[in-house]
Amino acid sequence: MRRFLIRRVTTLVVTLFLASLTVFWVLNILPGKPAQVILGTQATPSAVAALTAKLGLDRPLVDQYLHWIHGLITLHLGNSYISGQPIAPVIGSALEVTGPLVVGGLLVGVAIAAPLGIASALRHTRRSGVILSGIAQIGIAIPNFVLGILLIIIFAVDLKALPASGFITWSTSITGALRSLVLPAVSLGLVEGAILARYVRASIIEVLHADFLRTARAKGLRPNQALLRHGLRNASIPVLTVLGLELSGLIIGAVVIEAVFTLPGLGSLLLSSVENRDLITVQDIVMLVATAVLLINTAVDILYRVIDPRMGLRS
Repeated sequence: MRRFLIRRVTTLVVTLFLASLTVFWVLNILPGKPAQVILGTQATPSAVAALTAKLGLDRPLVDQYLHWIHGLITLHLGNSYISGQPIAPVIGSALEVTGPLVVGGLLVGVAIAAPLGIASALRHTRRSGVILSGIAQIGIAIPNFVLGILLIIIFAVDLKALPASGFITWSTSITGALRSLVLPAVSLGLVEGAILARYVRASIIEVLHADFLRTARAKGLRPNQALLRHGLRNASIPVLTVLGLELSGLIIGAVVIEAVFTLPGLGSLLLSSVENRDLITVQDIVMLVATAVLLINTAVDILYRVIDPRMGLRS
């Protein structure tokens, strides 16, 4: 197990290093100078050069990269090119919205996928199973931003039960903050839950036809008992893979949902930073998202080993 963890952690560190190189290189080859964007088209070359030097963008790229990486490691993310304010508190404030939104979307998705997938698998030879599978297929076909608009019309405009947009900060009202995130989280979770339910269904059906489950039933266990005692653990391995990918997709999908519900989250901050050519903020956000995705993948690999120790021998 120790060797397994060392390999996974080493892979994570190397991948993070390569990801940081890619993010830094891509953003720094884009045309246009941040100083020119900040000062406007009427700025003189000397003013642009002076601001470029002030921002430290006239130094060699290697020095800029090392300075940026040192800031990431020490959590000193630098100052915004536009406002001059520290970036870390701004990203932290945005994470107070995006973090609970992603977690809420994941909980909604799992709460939908588990019962829907298991029920449609156990009834896959019956008409009710076909209907449940069709419901999941419809959910997959609906984009989350379209679903978000429909939920706004129903629950915010018609029923006036939940806010349509905006965010009440946690310090102002915890209840108000949760209410602000209900519709966005459901918009994320319903679609992701429908996708995950299809994989749960396929995995359960495969396990139901396995020899070990037929043996368990031959010993007198009912189908549901045999599935709970012997089948779910084996069925969870492929589902866990999809769940990791779904969680990564939730992080990316939150960018769109935040725009629909005008939430001041990480996605909104990223879009405004791109528009203003605030490259240092863009670099920090993209690297944060990349780190989250890689950590999720590493966690999935470790969970594989916990569920089935034999997988560590094959990796």
